[in-house]
Amino acid sequence: MNDQLKEQIIENLKKVYDPEIPVNIWDLGLFYELTVTDDDVKIIMTLTSAFCPSAEEIPEEVRVQVENAFKMLNTVRTISLDVVFDPPWTPERVSEETRLEMGIYNYDQEIDEPDFWREDR
Repeated sequence: MNDQLKEQIIENLKKVYDPEIPVNIWDLGLFYELTVTDDDVKIIMTLTSAFCPSAEEIPEEVRVQVENAFKMLNTVRTISLDVVFDPPWTPERVSEETRLEMGIYNYDQEIDEPDFWREDR
């Protein structure tokens, strides 16, 4: 049941999008830990920036989606949700499939082309 619940939670989390980046928060790599036990669900996540304008809304939507997974599988657990900024989020955490969809190919190599993620562009 724990594996099934974890899979359902992940599917639900893929419904939550960062409003500034058209990518769901799971594929953005905002989650550092997702642990499901018989008693609880522990989540440690981050945001793309400590100054994210959706810093309150995104964690609340995560909680809602976890609760929706509970309802779908007719179970109840305690939710522990911590938002941390150490280590900070970096573009390397974005899933490979999502990087390809966004057209980000050489994100970790020295290139002369503008880098989508650089703040000084």
